[in-house]
Amino acid sequence: MNLEHDVELRHLEHFVAVAEERSFTRAAARMHLVQSAVSVSIRSLERELGGRLFDRTTHHVELTDAGRALLVEARNALAAVDAARDAVAAAHGGLRGTVRVGIMHSMTLIDLAAVLTRYHQERPHVQIVPSAAQGGSTELAGQVIDGRLDLAFAALPSDYPPGLTVHPLASEPMLLACPDDHPFARRRVVPLTELDGERFVDFPSGWGTRLSVDRLFLETGVRRLVTVEVADVPTVVELVRAGFGFAFLSDSLISGSHAVALRPVQPEPALVISLITAANRRPSAAAQALIELVLATFVGPQPDA
Repeated sequence: MNLEHDVELRHLEHFVAVAEERSFTRAAARMHLVQSAVSVSIRSLERELGGRLFDRTTHHVELTDAGRALLVEARNALAAVDAARDAVAAAHGGLRGTVRVGIMHSMTLIDLAAVLTRYHQERPHVQIVPSAAQGGSTELAGQVIDGRLDLAFAALPSDYPPGLTVHPLASEPMLLACPDDHPFARRRVVPLTELDGERFVDFPSGWGTRLSVDRLFLETGVRRLVTVEVADVPTVVELVRAGFGFAFLSDSLISGSHAVALRPVQPEPALVISLITAANRRPSAAAQALIELVLATFVGPQPDA
């Protein structure tokens, strides 16, 4: 689908709001408009494009196939307009705009706060909007692809979905976490084969750390039983300490906590944090400046384009 028709930007903005909110009422509140104005705007867009964009019922608003196709193009069109505005603003005295950044629930391996602080000091008129995703790195990758995020920090083990540019920033081994009084705590290295059939506490399936561990066990043929899934690191540590199962964590994830013992495993999974951006969408000037600062900080000087 293309947008060569005479479609007004405000119609696209209203369409994206309804698509994301799945509600005309919530979209209207988000856009600071009355609901009737949003409804009229969507009907006008549907007439212009020649097809229904939403299936509407009393309680639900769902995208049609045409609506799903339009959503990607609409986000790209609005992002291009924002990029143009940012470029003009930069030429007249500094960057402005908003950069939407996806972050992981625990990112102590890299000092992102220091980078964002420096960016804000150098570009005070740019608003950084960070957001985490309950679905972990898998969800963050999807949000970058579909335009909800300008960039994100993720930790998928490899094989990121198409449509992304991936810049590895830092990595570290993941270690076996066990109670201090467990026999494994006295071992220098634990062979992975000795964990066959053991119980584990782990993060949800979309998290990069979980995917790394799952892949290692699948490739080696070692079995494990994930008995508890939780979405925060401190709870994982406490459950391991209480004997609910082992876990794979890293030094940076537990920030020096001595509540559990960490022992190397052979072979070992790894935590790799990467910066991901959309491969087929040009970032705004403000987003590009943040991307360049992140890469310069964690990877090193970048070659001129």
